[in-house]
Amino acid sequence: MPSATARTVILGSTSPYRRELLARLRIPFVVVAPQVDETPCADETPQQLACRLALAKAQAVARLHPLAVVIGSDQVADHAGTPLGKPLVHDIAVAQLRRMSGRDIVFQTAVAVVCLDSGFSKLELAQVHVRFRALSDHDIESYLRAEQPYDCAGSAKSEGLGIALLESIVSDDPTALVGLPLIRTSRLLREAGIELW
Repeated sequence: MPSATARTVILGSTSPYRRELLARLRIPFVVVAPQVDETPCADETPQQLACRLALAKAQAVARLHPLAVVIGSDQVADHAGTPLGKPLVHDIAVAQLRRMSGRDIVFQTAVAVVCLDSGFSKLELAQVHVRFRALSDHDIESYLRAEQPYDCAGSAKSEGLGIALLESIVSDDPTALVGLPLIRTSRLLREAGIELW
C-alpha cells in the first residue's frame, strides 16, 4: 500500500478553471474527466445537486484509480431554490442574467475528496452569496458578447469581466465562486494525508 504522500492526486474535472485553481496549491496532480450524468433529480435542491455531483465525480474517477486521492467538485447557482447550471447557449445565458438582475444569488460549490484504497471519503460545501446589480438588456448583451461565459454556472465569470455585473460577494472561501473552494480543498487533502508543502 503506498504512503499517503506517495499517492497520485487526481482532479476529476474537465473545467479549466478548477485546474488553474488547484495549480495554486503547487502539488503535482493529473486531470481525469469524470463520466457523470449531471441531470438534476426531481425535487433536488441546488445544494443537494452540487453535493451529489461533486461526490459522484470523485467516486467515478476513484473507481478507475483506487490508489489515488481524487478531487471532485461541482457548482450550482441557486436562485431562490431553483438551480441555474451552465447555460451553454446565448439565449439561456440572457435569460439567466435577466433573472439574476438586482437579486441575491447563492453559488453552491461542493468539493469531495475520495481515496478508495484508504477508505477516505469526505465532502464539504462552500456557499458564496452574490448580489447582482440591476442589469439592462444592453449590459447583458455587451457582457455576453465580450466574455461568452456559456460554460459557467449562472452565466457570469467573477474572475473576469463578470465582476462588473456584481454589487457584492460574501464568502469564507473566496475561490469557491470560481469553482473550487481552495480552503476546503486543502483541508480535505491534508486529512487524506497529502502534504501541501
